[in-house]
Amino acid sequence: MTLGLINANPVVHAKKERIARNEDFHSDDLVDPLDIYDFVRDIRDPEHPYSLEQLSVLSEESVSVDEKLGRILITFTPTIQHCSMATVIGLCLRVKLMECFPPHFKLDIKVSPGSHANEESVNKQLNDKERVAAALENPNLRQLVDACLYSNEL
Repeated sequence: MTLGLINANPVVHAKKERIARNEDFHSDDLVDPLDIYDFVRDIRDPEHPYSLEQLSVLSEESVSVDEKLGRILITFTPTIQHCSMATVIGLCLRVKLMECFPPHFKLDIKVSPGSHANEESVNKQLNDKERVAAALENPNLRQLVDACLYSNEL
């Protein structure tokens, strides 16, 4: 957790009920955006002990799939326009999805248009393979990502 929270009092929403879904993303079935959402909705926010779903950073509508092009697009909305954790949130999404999707899918992760003061810069960082690889080599950053992904606090 960081000292001096940027958004000390975020709005917290109730979690939605889970629907039983197929968890085998490697099957020949079409990729369902709701399956992807279900897989990432419990990622913990880097600043708060709530999930991205509870903070409305992610929603079911924030995931789209283009099967023909093999593209998955996830847009997320930081809780505030100058969120310093936006790149960490995007990195968490990328790492989580890299664990389960075959490499033939192109994964685009972006902040929702108009939702961040540095939208273009954040989007560029999150979709540059070299920057992502360098970020994951940083032990402190990797520890923060792992804490968000594998936390049992929720």
